Amino acid sequence: MFEVRFHGRGGQGAVMAAQALAEAAVIEGNYAVAFPFFGAERRGAPVLAFTRIDAKKIYSKTQVYSPDCVVVLDDSLLDTIDVVAGLKPGGSVVINSRDKPEDIDLGISVKTAAVDATSVALEILKAPITNTAILGAFAKATGIIKLESLEEAIKRRFGEKLGEKVAERNSLAARTAYGKTVIGKSKGIKKLEPKKQWLPTYQELPAGGSLVEGKTDAGLIGPGSFIENKVMGWATFRPVRDREKCTMCLLCWFYCPEGTIVRISDRGDLMTNYDYCKGCGVCANECPVDAIKMVRARV
Repeated sequence: MFEVRFHGRGGQGAVMAAQALAEAAVIEGNYAVAFPFFGAERRGAPVLAFTRIDAKKIYSKTQVYSPDCVVVLDDSLLDTIDVVAGLKPGGSVVINSRDKPEDIDLGISVKTAAVDATSVALEILKAPITNTAILGAFAKATGIIKLESLEEAIKRRFGEKLGEKVAERNSLAARTAYGKTVIGKSKGIKKLEPKKQWLPTYQELPAGGSLVEGKTDAGLIGPGSFIENKVMGWATFRPVRDREKCTMCLLCWFYCPEGTIVRISDRGDLMTNYDYCKGCGVCANECPVDAIKMVRARV
């Protein structure tokens, strides 16, 4: 059995990638299952998805804890998540990164395939949705699935949901990324400690299930805990305001869904707190004088 674990962020298409990979395996006459793991995460939050492929029926329904291959749709996850945890000996990593494999530090030296899937997606799909591009890199890195089968699966999966033209563009993204993927070995320098989690007993949960403000070994919980959860790594783009054009109409301040735009009363100005900006682009869309431009956050 070949097991794959996908690490991505909400909105990047990790679940669809797992499903398309499973469908490609079925096209080639194998058995396959795919399923996600996430809770109430908002767009941009870390999510997991899994695919299992085998020549015989698959009965295991658990998460993939010891993958043969790890697929990372966003390299900013490397700062907070040990993506290679449980990776089998001889396993491999496929990662969306502008860096060469030998410049990527995963904490272990392992076969690594790198491709700038974000740039491929922006060029072909006009959106930072990296799932199909990263699947092209997966096909080249592992050889488990033929590129032709993957393209057919993408056309089926995306065609029935989003239409033929979108399916064709996603197929092209996979093919383009396949050609641009570089294979090598990662560095193994850093030591990433597992992030602590708050796993309360039922006695610790407040009546009604509504969390109150508090402090745990894993950090703050309840109202106000967002201050520990900086999301600047989630953004592909970030808003930049042209002060000369800005008329201080405050529509950007009013519409920002995360409240990251702050009014500085003593200067009569605005400031964006990029620590908590996810780069959604609502401010730029609402600006009536086109004073806000979205620029690449990670280059």
